[in-house]
Amino acid sequence: MTLPRSPLAPEHFPDLPMIKGARFAAAAAGVKYQGRTDVMLAVLDPGSVMAGVFTRSATRSSNVLDCQAKIGADSDAGAAIIVNSGNSNAFTGKAGDGSVAAICQAVAEATGLPETRVFTSSTGVIGERLPHDRITGKVGELVATLDETALKPAAEAIMTTDTFPKGASAAVEIDGQTVNIAGFAKGSGMVAPDMATMLVYIFTDAKVARADLQALVSGINARSFNCITVDSDTSTSDTLLMAATGASGVDVTGHDAFAKAMEAVFLDLAHQVVRDGEGASKFVTINVTGAANDADARTHALAIANSPLVKTAIAGEDPNWGRIVMAIGKSGAAADRDLLSIRFGDVLVAESGWVADSYREEDGAALMKEQEIDITVDLGLGQGCSTVWTCDLTHQYISINADYRS
Repeated sequence: MTLPRSPLAPEHFPDLPMIKGARFAAAAAGVKYQGRTDVMLAVLDPGSVMAGVFTRSATRSSNVLDCQAKIGADSDAGAAIIVNSGNSNAFTGKAGDGSVAAICQAVAEATGLPETRVFTSSTGVIGERLPHDRITGKVGELVATLDETALKPAAEAIMTTDTFPKGASAAVEIDGQTVNIAGFAKGSGMVAPDMATMLVYIFTDAKVARADLQALVSGINARSFNCITVDSDTSTSDTLLMAATGASGVDVTGHDAFAKAMEAVFLDLAHQVVRDGEGASKFVTINVTGAANDADARTHALAIANSPLVKTAIAGEDPNWGRIVMAIGKSGAAADRDLLSIRFGDVLVAESGWVADSYREEDGAALMKEQEIDITVDLGLGQGCSTVWTCDLTHQYISINADYRS
């Protein structure tokens, strides 16, 4: 499926720094489409540590279950990540388990790694058996072409309905030395906050203990990938893996600068996923303040962000603030109609349970024509706050998903 590039896409794929101790390769295995790069391999040097977060779906794939079983182990061995697009290997029963085992075995034999250090992901159509022999048949080629600079081909290989590859990086100085972070992601539809929300792979040459890296990943994920939604649907295959090779020799334990740089990469990739939401024409930030607590604020923000009526109004550039009121009322979290205020950007739309005296419809309509829109709701109940990022809902979303398996 070839789709036009999202109007919200960045101008180009960023120049990602090499991550010492990590090498990448991509190949065309013909998993679903012929002549399309659809499998990527990352191999990490000995001493690398792995952390991850995964979908909470009750129907998660064999790949996710296998990664979850492996991710908590400490090891001095290196590691490998192999990912295919075109087929999610989800809802494939014991055959799915067999596919994961066959791929892990092939990668382990080709790299000399233990199978317990091979992590797999699959993304694409649900319910079709994965032709894993096409992937295992490419492992030798992938290993032979591993390169520190091949992050962009790796990012391209994991795309499904994505219209552009997604990459981000950051560098931070610690004790006079540079630590690099770089990563890539795929995600366009079936994206909702129930982590992860897509496939994400992030690498750093920092030195950090596995437990500390896991704590960072889990915490930052809650403020980034778990705060985006395209369509409220949680995938069976969602995975975020982060590897720290330690090759820089710089111990980042307890350094806030590293955590902030890492969060910047997570947020950048998360926002790119929303900007590539299937059929998206608007990037929307939902800010909820004044809630009884942060949990209520998040509930309200997601109710607004996931409402088809809100999303279609934004797509139609209609400043229909009544739909915001509706979404707040249905969320189930605490709200008081007569304390609400609503803003579109800097425009005060409603306050004290009624349209603001200063509001003019033409001001709201003008703001809705922008590609990036901020909606702020203050509930007037407390100090709780939350920010969620989403996109609009256009007819193209229907077209893409109606034809997805064709």
